[in-house]
Amino acid sequence: MRRGTTLAAGLAALLLLTSCSGPQAAPEKTGGTVRIAVNDWVGYRASAAVLGELLEEKLGYEVKTVELTEAQSWEGLEKGTVDVIVENWGREAEKKTYIEEKKVAVSAGRNGNKGIIGWYVPQWMVEKYPDITDWRNLNKYAHLFRTSKTGDLGQILDGDPSYVTNDEALVRNLGLDYKVVYSGSEDALIKAARRATERREALLMYFYEPQWLFTQLKLVKINLPPYAIGCDADAAKVGCDYPPYLLDKIVSRRFADTGGKAYELVRNFVWTNDQQNAVANDMADNGLSAEQAARKWIEANEIVWKDWVPS
Repeated sequence: MRRGTTLAAGLAALLLLTSCSGPQAAPEKTGGTVRIAVNDWVGYRASAAVLGELLEEKLGYEVKTVELTEAQSWEGLEKGTVDVIVENWGREAEKKTYIEEKKVAVSAGRNGNKGIIGWYVPQWMVEKYPDITDWRNLNKYAHLFRTSKTGDLGQILDGDPSYVTNDEALVRNLGLDYKVVYSGSEDALIKAARRATERREALLMYFYEPQWLFTQLKLVKINLPPYAIGCDADAAKVGCDYPPYLLDKIVSRRFADTGGKAYELVRNFVWTNDQQNAVANDMADNGLSAEQAARKWIEANEIVWKDWVPS
């Protein structure tokens, strides 16, 4: 009897030791699915990739990404095709419509990124024209920025027209001899910035932070009339700089109510511009896929994300 008890105890200890050692398999799928909207800039993709990997590998959820513009992402919250927007840049009109009025979405708190939008020129231009960073001097230099698309006007190169932008109103209301031209994407803006830096070509462009490109080349922000609360309340009359953005996460109300641990992880997800840029740089410039870059960061930064994951 004692021998049998001892043998059983030994087997139990062996099983416990085996279960606590070696690599742990990903948890079984819970049957839950989380739909993450993906907007078309690499920083957003970096955040979505890290969040998605953690949801799958640490909590066992299935993650589906949905490629949408910012406005379409909000519509998806109402339609049920989107559960999570990872990186929201203001969008006060959408907040009023979908959170306050329709009550189909809620904020899941800040994601830790500090957003800046503005106009930028390459560093070499500031060295050659030191006063160019004052918006009141832009007309003096408009001839430098003329292109075949703008004729006698200078060009301000924007990205995707669906991005948050006041640029056309700013040009009009500040009396600037410029025309906004849309490049169509973040990638096109990055290529323009690199070309302007390498070839010392004139470039005035809409750009933003967090942005991995700032780790590789220098762009200098133009000083527009300073932002004050309410100066952008009327989109047609905007004549001030963009506000500082404390980026946040938005989720559908259904997901907030029924998302369980997945919602807890989304709510807990908070990281810095530098952390996002590290993943984005691996994706954009080091040839890694979004999943590979996310896994690389997760493996090296458990101390950062371990508290995001609910027990």
